[in-house]
Amino acid sequence: MKRELTRLIAGQIFLHACMAGMRMATPLLALKQGYSAMAVGALLALFALTQVFLALPAGRYADRHGLKKPLFISVGVSSAGACVSAIWPVFPVMCISALATGGATGMAVIALQRHVGRMAKDPVQLRAAFSWLSIGPAISNFLGPVLAGLLIDFAGPEPAHVTGFRWAFLLMAALPLSTWFWVRSVSELHAPKAVENATPRRAMDLLAQPMMRRLLGVNWLLSSCWDVHTFVVPVLGHERGYSASVVGTILGAFAMAAAFIRVCLPWISRHLHEHQIITAAMACTALLFVIYPLMPTAWAMGMCSVLLGLVLGTVQPMIMSTMHQITPQHRQGEALGLRLMTINASSVLMPMLFGAAGAVAGVAPVFWVVGVSVGWGSRAAWRLRPGKVHNP
Repeated sequence: MKRELTRLIAGQIFLHACMAGMRMATPLLALKQGYSAMAVGALLALFALTQVFLALPAGRYADRHGLKKPLFISVGVSSAGACVSAIWPVFPVMCISALATGGATGMAVIALQRHVGRMAKDPVQLRAAFSWLSIGPAISNFLGPVLAGLLIDFAGPEPAHVTGFRWAFLLMAALPLSTWFWVRSVSELHAPKAVENATPRRAMDLLAQPMMRRLLGVNWLLSSCWDVHTFVVPVLGHERGYSASVVGTILGAFAMAAAFIRVCLPWISRHLHEHQIITAAMACTALLFVIYPLMPTAWAMGMCSVLLGLVLGTVQPMIMSTMHQITPQHRQGEALGLRLMTINASSVLMPMLFGAAGAVAGVAPVFWVVGVSVGWGSRAAWRLRPGKVHNP
């Protein structure tokens, strides 16, 4: 299991790094071309829009076909999506790139998470497996923005020249091609027989479980924290005159902190339950969101970014472990698709809302409103205690 899990993590890193780099570089180019914060928010929202419509079909496709077919499709779409912006670095094409790289990454994530969840034999293995798997996005959230930022600043005749952006997009297009090298030798897991004989069911049937509704609500609040951080840091950095490499490093510090805590998480999860870790993370996030916009320098923002990464990095593996415990095996891909659909429906709307609010009131109130909401939602997180699994 360890060898295959290592290959899956490596494959995920390169595919996800493509989207992470594009998500940092395209807003900076849009701002350089004179587009407003609202337009940048709309551009960021497109990284999630495809996943809203494709998440459930992708989950059912993974339930039927397993791991490799969804990943092969994801690699091709992600690479092509980044490549078109390297050829035509204009706003409408960057919107297409956002749709393609976001949708491809979402499809791959569902297939990977479903496969890893079925590899585990008990809740302890689930927590450990998802803790290790979650290191992949944390590393790629560092790798993608930092590499893109360096190319943007140093690959052109001057910093932030369009040539630098072209090279950054071209590198992002090459990264997903490495994914197939890593995952091609991973063994497929046979689909449960229940899939073959199951009568057609609606994804909303899964919401009949109160635990599922509570889990999705908590997940939505926490995903909003990632969205607001991804959106506000480039805007705040642009307002303060920070270079692309500085902005990329601040985002990268967040990602590396999340990766570090996820390395420690298999040990932490042996001593604490999922609901305890999630509740503590939400309380700390609320506090950090209050002070983050008050940080006066890039170094201070970087320190807040590190602390926020340490806190939020603990959450996703615990969410995934809880979801696999409350969902029947033959519908796990569908449940993962439902989760991805709900959080990305929010990710489509929230950046546009952040952009509108930031244009009117500034970025600080955006941080504070989200922080208060997360603090309030920590009560629901305390009640996330998996019991008997239902089989809808």
